[in-house]
Amino acid sequence: MMQNEFFPPHSGITLAELAAKTGAELSDASAGGRIVRSVSPVARAGDGDVCYILSRRNRADLETCKATAIYCEKALVSLIPPHIPVLIAKSAHTAFALAGGLLHPAGLRPASMTTASQNISSATFVDPTARLEEGVEIEPMAVIGAGAEIGSGTRIGPGAVIGPNVKIGRDCTIAAGATVQVALVGNNVIIHNGARIGQDGFGYAPGPRGMLKIVQVGRVIIQDHVEIGANTTIDRGTMDDTVVGEGTKIDNLVQIGHNVRIGRHCGIVSQVGIAGSTVIGDGVMIGGAAGVNGHIKIGDGAQIAAMSGVLADVPPGEKFGGVPARPLKDYLREVAETLSRYDSRTKDKGANND
Repeated sequence: MMQNEFFPPHSGITLAELAAKTGAELSDASAGGRIVRSVSPVARAGDGDVCYILSRRNRADLETCKATAIYCEKALVSLIPPHIPVLIAKSAHTAFALAGGLLHPAGLRPASMTTASQNISSATFVDPTARLEEGVEIEPMAVIGAGAEIGSGTRIGPGAVIGPNVKIGRDCTIAAGATVQVALVGNNVIIHNGARIGQDGFGYAPGPRGMLKIVQVGRVIIQDHVEIGANTTIDRGTMDDTVVGEGTKIDNLVQIGHNVRIGRHCGIVSQVGIAGSTVIGDGVMIGGAAGVNGHIKIGDGAQIAAMSGVLADVPPGEKFGGVPARPLKDYLREVAETLSRYDSRTKDKGANND
């Protein structure tokens, strides 16, 4: 087990307890008293570590693994060396995520920057008209604007700015340097370092002397259990609201334009750009660096491959990829045909040079 000063090992959880709390079955009941303190990748797991495998590709790493236990699904149990207890789970990925949260709860949210015992640092500015429930923590150099409301258990990181009349629910974390304005934020929301929420959107009309700014008077609505990555930007609506649905997870460096509506439990990966007034359904997954056109609809459960350019509506449940994005099977077939033709031309050129 490698020591990590940022996320030190847990004081210890028995395998029996870990199995019970993560919904796993321990293969060897006699090993239930063994202690786990940390998580680790398979290749360097040692005594006190727990790790997981999802496929047979980890077979080589298992030969030298010295973990206290390994999560895997039933079909992979035979791969685990006999000296390592197995935590058998229906979804090893999910069970391991639960285990990581138990062993390293501090790693689930941006870290506090101070060890001061006071809830509200003397080096903050909190407007007298702001309303803070009991148990709110505000770290140095944060600014809380007039009429803002913040629920109990919420922590505002150093240098964060909460604008006038913003409402933030309970048990949220607004990390260092984040800015939240013209927004209503639900409960248990995490907004990472440097995120920008509620600035005006990119809206202009051509005029005789150049571009005329269109007023942006909508809001940003962020529902419960949303997580927003570092340096991500979410513009407020022009006249309607920009909405991020319950349970949606947004990576770092994502741009969400004005009036966009994102459904529940979506996953949006780094460097995605979503243009204004697009509607995204529930359970949609968008891969990294994809660009999504404005004023279109992406149906429930759709999946967009990384680096795609989505120009038109995507039906529910479909997998799209490429530029312009089209059904993934069509795109992959076209790529295969293109590569085959290229390979044939290369071989013909080589033969002619002989």
